[in-house]
Amino acid sequence: MGRRLLGIWFPRLASEASQRRRPVEGPFALVHRVGNADQLHCLNADAQGQGLHRGMALANARAICPDLCTRPADPVAEAAALASLRRWAMRYSPLVARDGDDGLLADITGAAHLFGGEAELLADLHDGLSRAGLSAVAGIAGTRAAAHALARHGGGIVPDGQLMQGVMHLPVQALRIDAVTAAALGRAGLTHVADLAALPRAPLARRFGADLMVRLDQLLGHQPEPVAAEPEAPHFGVRLTLPEPIGLTVDVMAGLERLLDRLCDHLSHHQYGARRLRLELSRVDRETLTVEIGLARAMRDAGRMAALFARGLDDIDAGFGIEAMRLTAPVTEALAPAQIVMGQAGQGADAMADLLSRLGNRLGFDAVLRFLPMDSLIPERSFQLAAAAYSCAARGFGGTGPARPLRLFPPRPVAPTSDPRPGTPPAGFSWQGQVLTTLRAAGPERIAPEWWLDDPDWRTGLRDYWRIQTHQGPRLWLFHTPQDPGWQVAGEFA
Repeated sequence: MGRRLLGIWFPRLASEASQRRRPVEGPFALVHRVGNADQLHCLNADAQGQGLHRGMALANARAICPDLCTRPADPVAEAAALASLRRWAMRYSPLVARDGDDGLLADITGAAHLFGGEAELLADLHDGLSRAGLSAVAGIAGTRAAAHALARHGGGIVPDGQLMQGVMHLPVQALRIDAVTAAALGRAGLTHVADLAALPRAPLARRFGADLMVRLDQLLGHQPEPVAAEPEAPHFGVRLTLPEPIGLTVDVMAGLERLLDRLCDHLSHHQYGARRLRLELSRVDRETLTVEIGLARAMRDAGRMAALFARGLDDIDAGFGIEAMRLTAPVTEALAPAQIVMGQAGQGADAMADLLSRLGNRLGFDAVLRFLPMDSLIPERSFQLAAAAYSCAARGFGGTGPARPLRLFPPRPVAPTSDPRPGTPPAGFSWQGQVLTTLRAAGPERIAPEWWLDDPDWRTGLRDYWRIQTHQGPRLWLFHTPQDPGWQVAGEFA
């Protein structure tokens, strides 16, 4: 038996997947931004019936079809839909690979008889997809390139041993060549595969490039092209069915600890760590309770993760009892094995991660922030705020360079009590309703604006900063701009 490959093309995958989530009546299209204009990305059958096509500018499409309903394209959701279809297509073959962003390829060698033949297999495939509301075109041939070409140009079956005769009618665009080469072939009168097969190869390669011959050989089976099915991502989930219903918190914690031990072993085997854990408790009355926690960093330490569940389990209502428990790690990260050393090394990082996990589960992980340094001499741009759980602490933050105030705030003008001498700070000034006198002054520190950024606050030009110690106690950071006379306070030292 020769090799048999199944090609499946979903011409409206993105739009139909979006409509499955939120149905829309009438013409519908997904749009994405290309340069400075919105273009149609994927359309439904009603929109195509109005004369619209993929790549058309949205403004032109609305001029033709004013009733067009649009949504932004979601590449992540589109990829997830194709991944789900790939898993579903494994009912026909264990080797199923993606074919671009809107197609699949499956090696069905020796499997078609399980469905009664190749024609029956295609009928079963189309029936299943039509029930799901998805449009698809499929073809079966002896090479990957031929299956791909058939799926995108009408579908059908090329019988085993008749590959040459079965692909001659296909247009040259079916060879997966670029649009420039296809247009050049068309101008030369070569519009079908049969036109190329009848000509000497050397002149074709010289005029249109060697890639054309490679694609033709792949279509005809002269050059092998494997189907590389991607490996399945590991699923991190464990389940525990209880012989008798339980309801006490201590019993639930005991079951959770057993689940965590098994889950951490599974994570360790694949060198992953969990960033989010979900515990599902199935009650006797068919209700399901869910307790979910997040982790500040990837972890597979069962004891430390169990402690984070304690607060959530105190609030559950076990009803007439819990009969099953399921623990999953929906969000994971790669976590290589760590060297175990004697002493206290690494305990500080673990303690900080535990603290961030506790605060994040109570307040929200986006509410726990840390300062990170930025490569800028402008004081207010020298740092940024980032979620502590999704960033790493910086080493040596603020360890070098001139001293900076403990508090930075937008510049506030001060009123000198007397005219200062040029190049020196005022001897006295009023600020926040009090009159302050200068005891000591250090400076100036001249800071120039970053010319490549247009900041309205720095349009007046460079600034001369002074550290001022006052008789009354406040230690302030004053500056004045030579181009715009006047003194302002930008911060306060500890």
